[in-house]
Amino acid sequence: MNQTMKKMTPAAMARVCNGIYHGSASVADKEISSITTDSRKVSEGGLFIAIKGARSDGHDFIGSCFDAGAMCCISEKALPDEERPYIQVKSSLEAVKQLAAYYRSVLDIKVVGITGSVGKTSTKETIASVLGKKYRVLKTLGNFNNELGLPLTIFRLRDDDEVAVLEMGISDFGEMSRLTAIARPDICVITNIGLCHLENLKNRDGILKAKAEIFEGLKENGSVILNGDDDKLVTVTDVNGKTPVFFGISNKSGVYAKSVATLGLEGTKVVISGVGTKDIDVIIPVPGKHMVYNVLAAAAVGAELGLNADQIKSGIEELKTIDGRNNIIKTDKYLILDDCYNANPISMKAALDILNMSAGRKVAILGDMFELGDNEEKLHFEVGEYLAATSIDVLAAVGKLSKNIVDGVISYKNVHADTCSCRTYHFDNKEALIDVLPDILETKDNILVKASHGMEFPQIIQNIKNM
Repeated sequence: MNQTMKKMTPAAMARVCNGIYHGSASVADKEISSITTDSRKVSEGGLFIAIKGARSDGHDFIGSCFDAGAMCCISEKALPDEERPYIQVKSSLEAVKQLAAYYRSVLDIKVVGITGSVGKTSTKETIASVLGKKYRVLKTLGNFNNELGLPLTIFRLRDDDEVAVLEMGISDFGEMSRLTAIARPDICVITNIGLCHLENLKNRDGILKAKAEIFEGLKENGSVILNGDDDKLVTVTDVNGKTPVFFGISNKSGVYAKSVATLGLEGTKVVISGVGTKDIDVIIPVPGKHMVYNVLAAAAVGAELGLNADQIKSGIEELKTIDGRNNIIKTDKYLILDDCYNANPISMKAALDILNMSAGRKVAILGDMFELGDNEEKLHFEVGEYLAATSIDVLAAVGKLSKNIVDGVISYKNVHADTCSCRTYHFDNKEALIDVLPDILETKDNILVKASHGMEFPQIIQNIKNM
């Protein structure tokens, strides 16, 4: 990298993470160029943090990292034979978090922290697209939203960045407290309180409590932006003496959609009110009702950071989709809705709504949803009932839990045989599905592919693209 990391010297970093610096005094006050925990990504003048993982131990690669140009390394072990500079710490993982918190504190930058049960990534992308019309923006890449991923995102910031849009994901109490202490957001956005991570959080009240930990790290005079159509979030009436800004379709107390008109898979036409003195008439280029909420959140954030209506409109209309996240793929034979990065009951139903908008035959390829706790079978069954009430023609379900989706469709059909004609298939694994895809699919089909990440459904997407 051309830029060094502001105030990130071996001496300063040793102090921050209560480590012991071993090495030349001439290096101690030099700013490093980058930080990584991946030995394959070490750059000239960078810092390598050795972490012991389940499959490999980063300490085994310290020597090769120095050879690749690292200025300094962080190690939990003493390195008596190593003459090059290193910092010895008790815990490398803790050092990562401590260094990220310090680095965030020395940068003059606005941070937007985003959490919620569903839609974090698409909301992040929308907010970043809008803010990019006025600021130099850095955003979370991929799923770097946990206690290791968030620091690694922060380490990518440089002094000329103006806004960081950070996705923050959790699965248990206390995790958000630790994340927000690192990120210190100026603006907190919560998308919704849905049904995920129920093994630890038990119910939606528990999820709300865990997500609301994000407010603990909110900067003084910071802003809170919440989904006002969510029955749990709307109960949050005060954060640090300030009233949250709500966004919604039904709730018209803050930033809201005055009108919503679907354009099918081509997107949605929306009129946004509550931002500045005039309405924003905009076409969202990505389909789905959930995108309306993402856009409203982005408009609210944009207004908080001084963007005008034209900038907000432009940022929305230039929004790009990403693989696995409501991404529409057109082939010679099919139109594929690639939403297979992850899944839970709310996002699954939202994706089915999008598929249902399409003209022509509709095929849903669905897989297991994980981390749903004791009610997992019931929640899959309810997705099946929901699907059966649409005009979707074919369901191909993959996985043990997804047998319950099929059962939900069948149960609905037994009562509504006159209105539901959905044909159902169940497969134990994706390989069994792939073998018969040519028999199930027809030319010009609209195909939704969705499951939890662990089901590895991108393989199905690739096979359909190659047909």
